[in-house]
Amino acid sequence: MKKLIISTMFASLLLVLAACGGDDAAKETKDTTDGGESSAANTVELVASNWEFDKESYTVPAGEVTVKLANEEGFHGVKIVGTDLVIDGEGEATATLEPGEYEVVCTVPCGEGHETMTTKLIVE
Repeated sequence: MKKLIISTMFASLLLVLAACGGDDAAKETKDTTDGGESSAANTVELVASNWEFDKESYTVPAGEVTVKLANEEGFHGVKIVGTDLVIDGEGEATATLEPGEYEVVCTVPCGEGHETMTTKLIVE
């Protein structure tokens, strides 16, 4: 019985660690855009690596905003808190955003630093 419990715990740990350490060939690109085009000024490119984004904040003009997510290291997804914008894995999504500050959080449990993997989206 102890061996079964230890084996199960070990397998669970491996799955959690693999979430941030997956190889590029295993990444699946999901495109959740609504088919509309947006200018470069209204596009945010988030680059996620293990437990952090490449910037502490991103700024875009209000209106239709396209968010693109690239996983530089590990496997991540994002949600913009207070909106319906969610990207699972690499891809992009578009939403109409009002001026304000939005919190962007990683939605894929990616290891020990996952809870603090956040950034800000400033919409002017």
